[in-house]
Amino acid sequence: MSAPATKSASARPAPVEQAKSPPPYLPLTRPTIDEETIAGVADVLRSGWITSGPNVKLLEAKLSDYCGGRPVRVFNSGTCTMEIALRLAGVGPGDEVITTPLSWVATSNVVLEVGARPVFVDIDPITRNLDLNRVEAAITPATRAILPVDLAGLPVDRDRLYAIARQHRLRVVEDAAQSMGSTWNGQRIGATGDFVSFSFHPNKNITTIEGGCLVMNDEREAKLAEQYRLQGVVRTGFDGMEVELVGGKFNLTDVAARVGLGQLPHLDAFNAKRRELARVYFQLLNAPAVRALGLQLPVADFSQSNWHMFQVVLPEARLAIRRAAVMAELHAAGIGTGVHYPAIHLFALYRRLGWKEGDFPLAEHTCRNLLTLPLFPTMTRAEVQRVVDTLAAILSAHQQP
Repeated sequence: MSAPATKSASARPAPVEQAKSPPPYLPLTRPTIDEETIAGVADVLRSGWITSGPNVKLLEAKLSDYCGGRPVRVFNSGTCTMEIALRLAGVGPGDEVITTPLSWVATSNVVLEVGARPVFVDIDPITRNLDLNRVEAAITPATRAILPVDLAGLPVDRDRLYAIARQHRLRVVEDAAQSMGSTWNGQRIGATGDFVSFSFHPNKNITTIEGGCLVMNDEREAKLAEQYRLQGVVRTGFDGMEVELVGGKFNLTDVAARVGLGQLPHLDAFNAKRRELARVYFQLLNAPAVRALGLQLPVADFSQSNWHMFQVVLPEARLAIRRAAVMAELHAAGIGTGVHYPAIHLFALYRRLGWKEGDFPLAEHTCRNLLTLPLFPTMTRAEVQRVVDTLAAILSAHQQP
């Protein structure tokens, strides 16, 4: 009797292939807030003291220690800090403040807020910071201050900056919103200088959700800053109150301060991870095939920058599409990007004040083509590889014929 027939391998049903799910969306940035901080916020909420209180005082003390013992006061944004610094410096109507056209518009808006006029100076196309070699030509008898920006965390040359300021008897308001943890000649930004303004927005290297702080020179300035922070009020005893100047409502809450207290001890570790990821970006973007696409990379500063952002300049002349289309294709591939920043002097507000296209060609070219790539401490090397591979494929597909 013959053996029973068996099904051949070819007759077996083919295995069903599982569809691969796309990788999760990679945002431009993501804050890292640990469970201990979250629990601490809950404690503040339960305490009943949720506006400015003991956590604000403690955060100010910790920040003062961080800045070498200088007076520090916290505020509800890193914008009002610059406005208050200008007021403390005596800047007002009829005065001029030299600054950069490549920044978040708050940098120049605060100059208008105090009644002064921003005077823009073009950028250094390599560092993308204010070109200090052009500053002296912009100084007039009305100039009262210089307001430089540490773009992406790369410090402006503090030696040259303060040499100019001393020679012309100008105050300096450092827009260090992006450079918490950066250094100059081995000293932390904030430990030296004149006024130094930091931001703690969620996209910064540490956060208080919203908020910022101002580093000052002495307790007289700090006391005056407190008046500007809360309606100009000065309190004495149980019921004494006086108002000597027009202030605002700029105080930080204890809830936000508790977040900052949880973030500050991690700043060095966060920045170390950012530097590590920036090194990976350089390694991958400097591969011959990618380098040939013509991207301009940032300055490879691993000793002083905190790597708040990693920005490339697209090769405008070689591409058949513009930046928005590149960003759209990256978004479709699950990768978030950003623009930091449009040229300030070309906004309608500033055009009405007399600026026009062509005034600052280096900044204008950079601002049209600057693209911020994802960078945050919980990113992985594989995610950096994904960003670079995707960007390179998009640029390769859209080269000018």
